[in-house]
Parts: sequence; C-alpha cells; structure tokens
Amino acid sequence: MSRHLEVREVLQRIVASARTLVGAEYAALGVPDDHGGFAQFVVDGISDAQWRAIGPLPRQHGILAAMLKDTAPQRLADVRDDPRFGGWPHAHPDMSAFLGVPILDGEDIIGALFLANKHSLANKSRAGEVFTAHDEHLLRILAAHAAIALTNARLYERSRELTLAGERARIAHDLHDAVSQKLFSLRLTAQAASALIDRDPDRARAELAEVSRLAAEAAEELRGVVIELRPAALDEDGLLPTLSSQIEVLDRAHAARVSFTHTRVRALPSAQEAALLRVAQEALHNALRHSGATAVRVELHPGRAGRGAVLTVTDDGAGFVPDDVRRAGRHLGLVSMRDRAAGVGGTLRIESAPGRGTVVVLEVPGG
Repeated sequence: MSRHLEVREVLQRIVASARTLVGAEYAALGVPDDHGGFAQFVVDGISDAQWRAIGPLPRQHGILAAMLKDTAPQRLADVRDDPRFGGWPHAHPDMSAFLGVPILDGEDIIGALFLANKHSLANKSRAGEVFTAHDEHLLRILAAHAAIALTNARLYERSRELTLAGERARIAHDLHDAVSQKLFSLRLTAQAASALIDRDPDRARAELAEVSRLAAEAAEELRGVVIELRPAALDEDGLLPTLSSQIEVLDRAHAARVSFTHTRVRALPSAQEAALLRVAQEALHNALRHSGATAVRVELHPGRAGRGAVLTVTDDGAGFVPDDVRRAGRHLGLVSMRDRAAGVGGTLRIESAPGRGTVVVLEVPGG
C-alpha cells in the first residue's frame, strides 16, 4: 500500500488486500464527503458491468452511515437482519455475512472498509459462513496501515497541487516580464514610426524593421510560455514520447538548436518520471531564456546496472558560478530542481562556469 502515491491506487490496493485477507466475496471502501455522500467509493469482487448496472454511488444511510459515525467495527451474521438495513438497488449482488471496520486518523473517520459473504476453501457453497473475531482483528490491523498509506497519498497529491500552483505563478511572472515588456517596446516603436513617416521616411522604415524584430521575439517568448502551460501527457504517452514532443516544439520555437538522444529505460514510478520531466523543463527554460545558448542537448539513459535513469541537459551558453548565484538570491530554479530530486530519492548535480556552459544531471533510482 505504501508504494503507491496516487489516492485512487492506494484505495484500490487497500480494498483488494482486505478482501483477500479475510476471505470475502465482496469488498468496498468508502471515503465520505461533507454532503451525505461519498467522495470516493471503490469495490473489489464486482465486475465493471455489474458496477455500471448498480447505478450512482451510495448515499450515507443504513449500515454505511453507521460505519462513518461509530469507531467500533460492525460484524453481522446477516446484514439483511439488521434493523438499519435499507435494501439494495435492483442490480446489487445478494449479500449476507458482513464485516465493517472504520479507517481512523486519530479520532477522525477518514474511510470505512465493508466486507461481505465470508467463504473458505473448505466451504465452497459459503452457506452459513460468518466472519470471525480473528477476521475482525486482522482487518483492524490492515485499517491502521491503510490510514497511514491514505494520509501519505493525500499529502503527496496536495504537495503536487501546491507545486503546480507555484509553476503557474512562475510562468505568469515570465509572461509578464518577457512578453509584456516586448509588447510595450513594440507599441512605442510603432508610435515613433508613425510620427516619422512623413518627415523622415528612412528613419520610419528603420523603426518599422525594429517593430518586426520585436514582434518576432514576442511571438517566440509567447510560444515558449504556452508550451510550459500545456499539461504534460505523462499518464497517456509516457516519459520518452512526452520529452521528445516537448523538445521538438522547443527546437522549432527557439533560435537555439535543441536535440534529444536516449536509450530505452525500464519503467519508472510515476513520481520519478514527473521529476525527470520537470527538471528537464526547468533546465531547458534556463538554457533558452537566460544563457544565450546556441545549442542545448538533452540525454536520457538507464542508470547504473540498468536501474533507474540518468537525465543530462547540456548547453553551450554563458554559464555561471553556482555559489555566486545563490549568494545573489537568484536561483534559476536550482532550489526547485534540487527539491524535486530529493523528493524521489534522486541526486542532482550542476556543473557550470562563466563562458563554459552548464550541465545539469539528475539520476533517479527506479522502482
């Protein structure tokens, strides 16, 4: 459970583990919302077709509601005999033996596990089989671990949301600084050309040429910002196609030559792929916007012994003294890149010197 960082993946792993652990035919896990329903509800043991036929997510009523208000487990020989039972939708499978255990974060109920229809290898028909006190004990232990895994996944997703918000703020700042200032200069130059067109046509033509140059630069800056705003297609396309596509667009949008070489790497955890992509984007941003590079080379290869991956971004730009940059309070995204590397157990190395370009190397360990 702890290996997964996406909340949905964690929930699915918890519910499948619970069903296997106590030998249940059906299992479900509900995470309540603040409006009498469930923010998330995942099941195991029911086919996709059955789930679609059942209809909308259940509301918090009957035994489900009790599980979200009482921290004590619920173990019933037959849920249909309980006075709180309120029936099922038409397509819902028939259930009898029931075991429910809350998932607790301190005193707060952050979810509940629902198990139904106990069965064992010795009883193929499952007739009259009930969940035992031992089953309840095992499920309470699982629920304690599930609470930690679910809380960690939520914190990870929240951290990612904050990171995305920070990225958007940075891009908005770049848009203002790079594009807005060029557009302001363009407007002033166009006004000067208009004023000179009658009394000094030669100077007017020179000003109009400057207008053309500024407009081309503004368009290039704007394309770069739009590329950064476009969401990465990691989930759909994978790391290599996403990097390749973005580098191809950057090569077309900028005067500098941007190239990408790679060899096949083994599948990586999604968090490590995201870190590789974001560090590559940050290093490319620095090289294309600040260094004056004429060529930028991106490489991605397997790590040591074929595990993990190594990303290298090299430019032939002006370079800098990293310690001087830190002392001056200008980080060029170095802090962000180091945080991303540390967040996935990776290592980041930056080599640069005035007049000698910059090399950024990120190595991640793999799964």
